[in-house]
Amino acid sequence: METGHGMKDLLLYIARNLVENPDAVSVTEVEGEQELTLELRVAPDDMGKVIGRQGRIAKEIRTLVRSCAQRNGQKVSVDIVD
Repeated sequence: METGHGMKDLLLYIARNLVENPDAVSVTEVEGEQELTLELRVAPDDMGKVIGRQGRIAKEIRTLVRSCAQRNGQKVSVDIVD
């Protein structure tokens, strides 16, 4: 499942560049039957930075990760967990 880790690293990289507390960023992989879910956790103060106005940044993060995963023939979704 090498490419799955690539998606995790990509998500960590994006999130760490958006937040004030990069050390608080973590991604948990949850293996589903159909797809891999990446659970993104950030510091409470940084939630707004990864979600954005009307969820715009969160949507862009999901789109980016999903399109990279599709290129590798995978289904990956991103959950932002508080």
